Parts: sequence; structure tokens; C-alpha cells
Amino acid sequence: MARQNIRYAELTVTPFSSTRRGIPEQGFMEAIEDARKAAEAELGVVLRWCFDIPGEAGLDAAEETARLAVDLRPEGLVSFGLGGPEIGVPRPQFKPYFDRAIAAGLRSVPHAGETTGPQTVWDALNDLRAERIGHGTSAPRDPELLAHLAERRIPLEVCPTSNIATRAVATLDEHPIREMVAAGVLVTVNSDDPPMFGTDLNNEYAVAARLLDLDERGVAALAGNAVEASFLDPAGKARLAGEIDAYTEQWLAK
Repeated sequence: MARQNIRYAELTVTPFSSTRRGIPEQGFMEAIEDARKAAEAELGVVLRWCFDIPGEAGLDAAEETARLAVDLRPEGLVSFGLGGPEIGVPRPQFKPYFDRAIAAGLRSVPHAGETTGPQTVWDALNDLRAERIGHGTSAPRDPELLAHLAERRIPLEVCPTSNIATRAVATLDEHPIREMVAAGVLVTVNSDDPPMFGTDLNNEYAVAARLLDLDERGVAALAGNAVEASFLDPAGKARLAGEIDAYTEQWLAK
């Protein structure tokens, strides 16, 4: 991440995958916090966590994830999510766990509408009170949904390479990111799981730049979307946005 000039990232972590295998929960919390602090001190990369429910593991996993997030909340935890396969895993059943996390001050960032239709996104918005949507690939099939996302400035976390690998989208040239942006939706570009999908964030920006026909200022604006969509405080957002602007002007002046 440091080599890619990433300054700040909200990373998804699935604690249930570790605790179910016998890793002590307190040890897990201490380990990720030690790593987070070391990354900032040694590399200048500021990290925050999203604890997500592996949806395919059912409500036991949801209960465990909510308990760990609320009762053992590490300092770097800012949000609560829902990942894994969407088909056969309806979003509304997770409402009580999101309600608990939101009541504890965590932000709602479930995945929805990647391999299922727009209704899954509506469910995430209405039942899970989503503030950002992971993927949302099917959203352009519902103009009313796109208009709602645009009006409320609810970001879509778009991961082009991942969407191809999971067959949510057939080819990159068919990716719906163009329709999302044309509708005025706040789109951010993300790498999903870089080792799994053989990509990194710089590559995803290059893909998005091609699909959207962006020049340097357009790429910078896309990075600015990520700052806006983050859960940084206003001062942190202003600092990052200023760095992006300064870098862009310096680049264009070469």
C-alpha cells in the first residue's frame, strides 16, 4: 500500500474466519491493532477496520461478528459490513446485528447487488441502513435506485477486476461503472481482495480511467470521491483532498 502511495484505507477484516479456527479473540484484536499502528508509524499508511459478517456462515457468524465488534471494539474499527456470496443470503435477516453495530457508533457498509439484482441493494439500504454499498454492480438496472443513490450521495465501492473474476460482469468493456457515473452516483474505485484477484489499487484506477476516458484531473477527482466516501473526520478529509490537489497540479506542471 505504501508503494502505491496509499495514504489512508478502510480495510475489511473477517474476525470470524480466525476466531472459529481457535485464534483467541483478544489476541486477534491485539494483533491487528499492532499491525495498524506499525503501518502508520513505519510506512505512513493510516488504516481503519471494517469487521464484516461472512454471510454464507449464517446467523451464528453474524452474532459472533457483532459481539466482537461491539464488546471488544478495537481502536481502529469504524464500520460494520456483510460479505460473502449473495445468492441465497438475503440481507434483511442481518438487520438485528447491524442495528446493534450502528447503535454502538459503527457505520454500515454491506455488500449488495453484485451477483444479485437491485432489490438486494434496496434491502441493504432499507434494512441495514447502508451508508456505502460494496459493489452494487446491478444498480444500473433500476433507474430509481440510481437516482436515489445519487441524490443521497450513497457511494458505490466498485471493484472492476473482482467483478470480472466473480462473473458478476462478463467483460470489462461491459462494466456498468459508466452508467453509475453518468447517473451522478458517487463512485469509488477499490481493489477488493488484491492477492485473490491478482490486482492492486493502482491497476484498478488504470482500468477505471480507461473505462471512463479520464485524464489526470479525472483520475484525481475519482480519488477525491474516495476521500468524500471515507469515514475520516472533516479535518482528515480536507488534508487528504489537499494532498491530491497539490500532487495533481505538480504532475500537470511537469
